[in-house]
Amino acid sequence: MPQPRHALLATVALVLGGFAIGTTEFVTMGLLPDIASGISVSIPDAGHAISAYAAGVVVGAPLIAVLGATWPRRELLIGLMVAFVVGNVATALAPDYGWLLLSRFFAGMPHGAFFGVAALVAVDLAARGQHGRAVSRVMLGIPIANVAGVPGATWLGQHLGWQAAYWLVAVLGVLTVGLLVAFVPHIDRDIESTIRRELGDFATTQVALTLLVGAIGFGGMFAMASYIAPTVTDVTGLEASAVPLFLLASGIGGLVGTPLAGRLGEWSVLRSITIGCVGMGATLVAFALTAQWWPTAVFFYFLSSVLAGVLVVNLQLRLMQVAGRAQTLGAASNHAALNLANALGAWLGGVVIAGGYGYTAPSWVGAGLSVLGAGVLGLSLIKHRSDQRARVTAPVGH
Repeated sequence: MPQPRHALLATVALVLGGFAIGTTEFVTMGLLPDIASGISVSIPDAGHAISAYAAGVVVGAPLIAVLGATWPRRELLIGLMVAFVVGNVATALAPDYGWLLLSRFFAGMPHGAFFGVAALVAVDLAARGQHGRAVSRVMLGIPIANVAGVPGATWLGQHLGWQAAYWLVAVLGVLTVGLLVAFVPHIDRDIESTIRRELGDFATTQVALTLLVGAIGFGGMFAMASYIAPTVTDVTGLEASAVPLFLLASGIGGLVGTPLAGRLGEWSVLRSITIGCVGMGATLVAFALTAQWWPTAVFFYFLSSVLAGVLVVNLQLRLMQVAGRAQTLGAASNHAALNLANALGAWLGGVVIAGGYGYTAPSWVGAGLSVLGAGVLGLSLIKHRSDQRARVTAPVGH
């Protein structure tokens, strides 16, 4: 185990990697007109690059986690970040639409596995009783990216060409590789780990229920957030220039909610997920009812991001608890589930808007998704208590 100075720098490496990933995930949204113009396609077609990245996350997280389960964690992290750099360099060099989509898919593949393995390494480095805080620190990369990385890379791409944003991300990835090599300690791989064992331990009811909570319950926030720009202009009645204020509020909410989530997780992971699901549902209802007033709209948008942070970290911790020896696959799959939530929430929000129900309708849909997620969590809690009773009453030797 490294000395405290090295443990701190190892954590910096993990956060920087998360910062780079968070930046590349969201910067495409701000550069869509520039990308569309640069490769001569329509803006909706360019938007498929966002979907390609998300698809890469969904496919890559479980696939890489299974195939890399027998690797030492530091070496797996380095390999993932090298692949991430290659994907972003390929994006910056993309000569046409097909290349762009393929490169974004490839860049997304290391996303979930990196965060999952980084969470496991952070727990290895943490003091006893501080595992929640360790995981939350790793997750800080995404809200920091939303506050600083995405606006900065967007500005760079608008002024120096959209490719500059992805070159910046690639440089951040190279710096991360250097820090990983220098400061993350080598941890011997589990010599008993096999792909068959990883899949066998992963295929449990509690893992499936936890992934469903993320894929359904977390979709509520995305249903609302995906359409925040037209909501601000058409419902709240503000100019388009006010949209960045809401995005800043969301980023700050993530910075508040992520470390809070770590503390809550050390108190109770299951109670924290319950607070996240129920609180998210109530917040989305409140947003829908008060979106016409900008102070309440900003506040509830901020609060939704706080609760999102609580959910992300504690779903990660819960998967690490219930995945047994399939730690790598369990930790990585959280991000695949969250990207499915992104797709589900955005799609359902678009359906109700297209149906003529207005821009607050996605928030009502989101509240419904949060309720469904809480229902799935209820099933998980029932099974959790049943398993506990079974262990207590089991005869000695069984």
